[in-house]
Amino acid sequence: MSSIELTPSQRTILGALVNLHREHEDPVKGETIAEEVDRNPGTIRNQMQSLKALRLVEGVPGPKGGYKPTARAYDALEVQQMDEPASVPLSRDGETVEGLNVESIDLTSVHHPEKCRAEVRVQGSIRGIHEGDEVRVGPTPLSKLVVDGIVEGKNDTENVLILSIADMVAPAEEPGK
Repeated sequence: MSSIELTPSQRTILGALVNLHREHEDPVKGETIAEEVDRNPGTIRNQMQSLKALRLVEGVPGPKGGYKPTARAYDALEVQQMDEPASVPLSRDGETVEGLNVESIDLTSVHHPEKCRAEVRVQGSIRGIHEGDEVRVGPTPLSKLVVDGIVEGKNDTENVLILSIADMVAPAEEPGK
């Protein structure tokens, strides 16, 4: 399957559509996407035309209409369209952030534990999370890994939070399990 080259703007808009659609399951209005990505609704409409031409988006006419991502959109964004994704929560200042699911945790710079960072890729909007926030990721389904850290940066286009890791715990398996 050939990978589709998207501009950063198209990635951002398509990512927002996928996340919003995942939350509500209904077609998503252009204005809603515009609000989510902080762009002009006209810009969104123009981008949607190009995304429709790439067969990444379907337009749904009518008052309840809007846009829906196609299966190709998930492929283009390399997002698994999981029926029941394993839920890996992310909490900020002790409160679970609703509508977010952690997709992957990449540990960077493991050779320098004193500046250990994690790149956390999330499904859902990370607009409400800011640099300096204390977050906890996990526990993950299998290893029950929990990562505590401070948000050092974020990449809205890729839906990635960069954490400076304060603590990381994976409880040891109890013998006989």
